[in-house]
Order: sequence, then C-alpha cells, then structure tokens
Amino acid sequence: MIKVLGILWNSFKMALQELKVNKLRTFLSLFGITIGIFCIIGVLATIDSLKTKISSDLSGMGNNTIFIDKWDYSGGPEYPWWKFVKRPSMKVAEMEMIQKKSSLASNIAFFVSTSASFSYEENQLKGVNLYGVTKDFNSIQTFNIGTGRYFNENDFIRGVPYCVIGNKIAEELFVKPEKALGKTISYGGRRLLVIGIIEKQGSSMLGGFDYDKTTIVPYNYYASIFNPDNNNPYIMVQAKPGIPSKALQEELIGVMRQLRKLSPTQEDNFTCNDVAQFKDQIESVFGAINQGGWAIAGLSLLVGAFGVANIMFVTVRERTSQIGLKKAIGAKSSTILYEFLLESAFLCIIGGLVGLFLVWLLTVALGAVLPFPIFIAPSIVVLALSICIVLGVISGIIPASIAAKMNPVEAIRTK
Repeated sequence: MIKVLGILWNSFKMALQELKVNKLRTFLSLFGITIGIFCIIGVLATIDSLKTKISSDLSGMGNNTIFIDKWDYSGGPEYPWWKFVKRPSMKVAEMEMIQKKSSLASNIAFFVSTSASFSYEENQLKGVNLYGVTKDFNSIQTFNIGTGRYFNENDFIRGVPYCVIGNKIAEELFVKPEKALGKTISYGGRRLLVIGIIEKQGSSMLGGFDYDKTTIVPYNYYASIFNPDNNNPYIMVQAKPGIPSKALQEELIGVMRQLRKLSPTQEDNFTCNDVAQFKDQIESVFGAINQGGWAIAGLSLLVGAFGVANIMFVTVRERTSQIGLKKAIGAKSSTILYEFLLESAFLCIIGGLVGLFLVWLLTVALGAVLPFPIFIAPSIVVLALSICIVLGVISGIIPASIAAKMNPVEAIRTK
C-alpha cells in the first residue's frame, strides 16, 4: 500500500513539475482536453437542468393526464388550424358525462381562461390570467395555497365571487402578500373577494399555467360573466393510479365519440392530448443535442489525447537517463510503466478540472439570465474525471511502455 501511494505521489509531482517547467507547451497540449470536457459537461449539465425544469413543468400540467380539447397540441409546420378552429368547444355537460362513463379516470376538471386587468385602490396589474375551474382542478394541478384557503364544494356549486390569486398579483397589488386576504380586488367593474394566495411557483417553459400571475375563480361564477365557448375551454382527465395514460386516452376517445354521436366513418371533432407525448418529444430532442455535444467533445478530446501523448513522448526522452538510473538501482519495469501512466492520467485530470471550472463559471452566468438554475450533478463530475483517466491511460500507454522496456545501461549513457 505504501509503495502504491509512493508511485501515486511521484507521478503527481512529475505532472506538476511538467506544468511548472513547460507551461506553454503543457497548456497547449491540455487545451484540447479542457475544451472537450467543457463541451460535453457543459452540454450534459445544461440538458440535465433543462430536463429537470421541463419535467417539473410537465408535472405542473398534471401527471398521467389527458387534455380533451378541440385543438391538437402536436403542432408542426403543416398544422391544419383551419380544421380545428371549426370544431365545437368542450361543454361542462360533456365533462359530467365523462365522470359517469369513464372507469379509468380519477379526477376530471373543466377549465377555461381569459385575460383581465386587476386593481386594488390605486394599484393596477394588466395581463392577469383569469381561470374558471371546477372542483377537481387542484387535485390534477400541482400548486399549493400559501396563505388562506382554496374553494370548498359549496363555493363551486354557488359560483361565489371569491378568488385565489397568484403570488405576483398579491405583491403587485398589496406589496405584502399576506395583506391581500379578505380584501376585494376589481376587474372590469366587477369585484372578487380574495380567500387564498398561491405559493410562488416560477415561470413555466412550456407556456402552461402561470400561477404567479393568475386569478382562479369557480367555473359557475366565470360562466355567469363570460361565454366559455369564446375562450377555448377544455376538459382535464387524470388517470387512476396504475392506469397508463395511453389506456385512458383510448377510453376517452370512445366516450367522446359516443357523446357526440359520431358514426364510424366520421373523423373525431376533438383531440385527446396526452401530456406524456410531450415528454417523449422532448427526450428525442435532448437525445439529438446530446449526440451533437458528444461529437464536438469527441473531436476536442481526440486532439487533446494526441497532445498529452506528445508531452509523454518528450518527457520520456528528457528523462531517459533518470529512467536508466532507477532501473539500475532496482526499479521494476512495471513501476516505471505505472509512474508514466499515472503522470499522463494526472495531466488529463488537470486539464479536465480546468474544463469543469469553466463549466461552473458558465452555470453561474447562465443561471443569472435563464428562468431555471443550471447545476452540475455529481454523476457528471465523476463522468468527466473518468473520461480524463481513460484518456490519460490511452495517451500514455505507448510512451510508458517505451520507458518500461529501456535498457538501464543504454539509458544511463543517453544525454
């Protein structure tokens, strides 16, 4: 064990000495390793952070949930909007029938929204989302009430002019959010009593629900003020635990066709959009980005590996007499081999650590401007160091083998 530690320490000192004596040569040789690690770890860290944010946003839209809408959410360059716009809007009566007919659904909610300007005394906030929802909405969506309460069943039935507001609305209109409870806010000449405030959520990257700037009211109240058909309502259906969304989607298609009395030859005049399909699409996009990152990093790492190999060839030539002396006093060929391999690995690790440092600076810079934090997972750091070690061994294997096979007498005579 002591011998192994001695080899490690000597190899580490040699790597540092190489950096100290030949700064420019070593820097240029390790630059490829640094750039390669920077590229791949930068891409992986950004993608991991983005996937975490998008997964959170998808969960916010409802886990294992189908959105029944007249619009198809798949999009694309040849999106036939002209066909979808002619479809009939969703109806509350259809939601109620789905509740009776579906055996796979656990929570079902009707949703409709519009935009309004809200005010309290002299303070005003424009572009606020006004959501009209039925009682299962908060069971499907992931948001918490920070202060106050959510609607009870009686509030939904009576359609009372009560509201639950987002954190940003409370801050803009009342400065201190807790002061909003029990106050009356106004929009379009109408008034709403604030009974609850949603905890701060942060913005969504998917253009979904922005609860920080949202006012939620019971659907029956919303329908008494606005015509839901003019605001693209849809039905949210969440599957029971253990039921895949695909099975629920197929059941809902059958139920909706039955409710709308469509013949077998007629096309659907609705779409059952599966939230899970967005995750699959996003995974494919991330896969392509990952491949691009690995391709760029691979080229840089290849260049870096040749640079490190060049350093090791030069180092072996410069230390030929020292190698001969070590072997003359009893050093084994395997010891010489391990010393040079470890030195090569340490050089690559140093280049990799510089790359990781640059990635860390990148995360700090991007975290200040992006709507989500960038983090470097421990597994990514382990991956980076593993790549450096493997590259170091591969780069140093030939020079180390040459050093290990030297004849001590001939090596000592070399100047």
